[in-house]
Amino acid sequence: MAIELGSVVEGKVTRIMNFGAFVELEEKKVGLIHISEVADEYVNSVSDFLNEGDTVQAKVISIDNNGKIALSIKKLKQQQKQEAEKQFRTPKGKPTGRGEFKNNRQTSASFEDKLSKFLKDSDERLTDLKRKTDSKRGGRGSRRSD
Repeated sequence: MAIELGSVVEGKVTRIMNFGAFVELEEKKVGLIHISEVADEYVNSVSDFLNEGDTVQAKVISIDNNGKIALSIKKLKQQQKQEAEKQFRTPKGKPTGRGEFKNNRQTSASFEDKLSKFLKDSDERLTDLKRKTDSKRGGRGSRRSD
């Protein structure tokens, strides 16, 4: 099987460096998983996630003119997650009910909805705090002059 852009390949980690991990692929080709493509979270050290001799699956994200192959574990996991989410949706794109709740909280709200709710709650709390502080200062928030 030829290594093509976007394909999923399996290989053995041969060397860990500060900037990433080298992976030996089929036909004695070598690919690099850059530190930014190891995981979705912050990666301080590649060796926290990968060890020499590990067999890994990764997605081919680029092949340059010199034959250098760039790999990504992060993009492969994101792709697998998207495919799994598609399985839990009906043809109309509505959730089927499976996997819709996490820790008894609804996760289907968009980032913008969550942000607007947070800002509204924050404004209400600040308003309440200002009222309480003003009443302790004499109602107007001004200082007493002696």
